[in-house]
Amino acid sequence: MEVLRRRIESQVLSLSGVALGQIDYENPKGDPGLFGPDSVCWKVHGDFSSMLIGGISALLLQALHPLALAGVWDHSNFREDLLGRLRRTGQFVSGTTFASRADADWLIDKVKTIHLRVTGTAPDGRPYAASDPDLLTWVHVAEVYSFLQAHLRYRNPHLSGADQDRYYDEIALVAERLGASSVPRSRSEVNAYLHTMKAELLCDERSLEILRILLAAPAPSALAAPMGKLFMQAGIDLLPDWAQSMLGQQISPTRSRLIQASVNKFAPLLRWAVRSGAVHRARRRMGLPIAT
Repeated sequence: MEVLRRRIESQVLSLSGVALGQIDYENPKGDPGLFGPDSVCWKVHGDFSSMLIGGISALLLQALHPLALAGVWDHSNFREDLLGRLRRTGQFVSGTTFASRADADWLIDKVKTIHLRVTGTAPDGRPYAASDPDLLTWVHVAEVYSFLQAHLRYRNPHLSGADQDRYYDEIALVAERLGASSVPRSRSEVNAYLHTMKAELLCDERSLEILRILLAAPAPSALAAPMGKLFMQAGIDLLPDWAQSMLGQQISPTRSRLIQASVNKFAPLLRWAVRSGAVHRARRRMGLPIAT
């Protein structure tokens, strides 16, 4: 069983930011980072299965904003290296959540520097800049909304409303440090923001290309391929109904229940197998037992 566990863990971590190295989550001892182990961020971001599903959903939601999509399209090699992009995004999320304060600060400064170089003109003629405070807010909200929805669906549906609001309030710190403005800090503010933003969203050929790339993404092994396809469908299923409709990916209630049941069947296996993820290493740094 240990050989199987290590094989599963190796494949899981190969998809995560941990695979990039660069960050020592286990040192310096006792450093709580930006949030610390009592934060809701640690709870929401600590489960690989729900975070992967939320990340897929977030990418698709973000791709419906023409200016956000233009920046990725013009300045990223995601079409040739989707796994690399996912790892880099995962490193930023896990690093700003679980790493020491110095490493979290380094990641934020690094991304801010990269954003300054990401400028251009979208197909509709509008200029864009990744450092635009409003665009940063959209990318942030699409991401953390998706993470929280995935956590509620696949990890802890009983997370209190107060803790859900606390999550949005905590994680706004990262967005604001990147330069975002008027960042929503509660469920009501996030829901109102998404409702307002719908008028600015568009599904075009580029958005559909993002969807095709994700659906065709290779799995780390033949063994992992069925789970990869399942998690991709779970990410689409997690999207708001209006976003599913825009992408032409409406999922029926019956199919949604089947997807959720299948994910809930496999997710405990991944939690059993992974013992060296960012959250596990961070807990060791804080002298805490490894949560299951």
